[in-house]
Amino acid sequence: MSKPTIALVTAVAARTRDEDLPPLESALRNAGADVTIAEWDRPHDWSRFDIALLRSTWDYPQRLLEFLYWAGAVSRVTKLLNPLPVVKWSADKHYLGDLEKTKVPTVLTRFVEPGELPDQRIAELLSQPDLDEFVVKPAVGAGSRDAQRFGREEREDAARHALRMLTEKRSVLLQPYLSRVDEHGETSLIYFEGEFSHAIRKGALLKRKEGPTTELFAKEAITARVPDPAELKVGARALRALPFATPLYARVDLIRDQQGDPVVLELELVEPSLFFPFAVGSAEKFAAAVVRRARA
Repeated sequence: MSKPTIALVTAVAARTRDEDLPPLESALRNAGADVTIAEWDRPHDWSRFDIALLRSTWDYPQRLLEFLYWAGAVSRVTKLLNPLPVVKWSADKHYLGDLEKTKVPTVLTRFVEPGELPDQRIAELLSQPDLDEFVVKPAVGAGSRDAQRFGREEREDAARHALRMLTEKRSVLLQPYLSRVDEHGETSLIYFEGEFSHAIRKGALLKRKEGPTTELFAKEAITARVPDPAELKVGARALRALPFATPLYARVDLIRDQQGDPVVLELELVEPSLFFPFAVGSAEKFAAAVVRRARA
């Protein structure tokens, strides 16, 4: 049997910064695959690969149309994972509205669209009881870029931040800042082929009076975490609500609401970090799933 050929797709700006790439490359080679690390935005003969596996294409939010055009072209000559319909749905956080409609517990989210003024939407969000702080961020974003935390008294600053993105024809979302994240952090649940693999804890990222990061992604304090049954239940509900077949990989990011219950903050299906260094055997488990897909 010939070796499956796998492209681990990254970006020029991310190739040396993706801590998942070395253990995954090693695990795939040990599983019998021929592996190439390939930047999405450089010329490659994608047809020579059995799978183009999206890993750290972390600059796509700033180049969305270009990235989706590339993903469509690659999908016509090889197997893109996760597939193009999954990428399109998950790249835009309007999917949070889809999850809310299917009764998946999610962070309260309000959207502001280009052509709208943000002031009214901010006022509507702040009409919620006991809401003193809130977050403004783009609907298409990654690595906390352009995400910023504001207090109730900073409504004008928040509106200006939102308006800057809106004038760039970018949709904006508004969410309450759930303060339990300061104590409990954020839980990321990682799944391979719909099966839970492992979890990590990320410390709170957004600070008041601190502008959004100008880096490719904000620096994170990460540790391994054992999720509790309530978190696993919400993660499973989120995956069941997907409007397509179970993807090869998924990451469900959770925080705690005012009552202490886990709610979905984001559902990462495009290029999430999978945090292999924090879970022994996870890279090998994922590599085995990739090779199975390549040989299917």
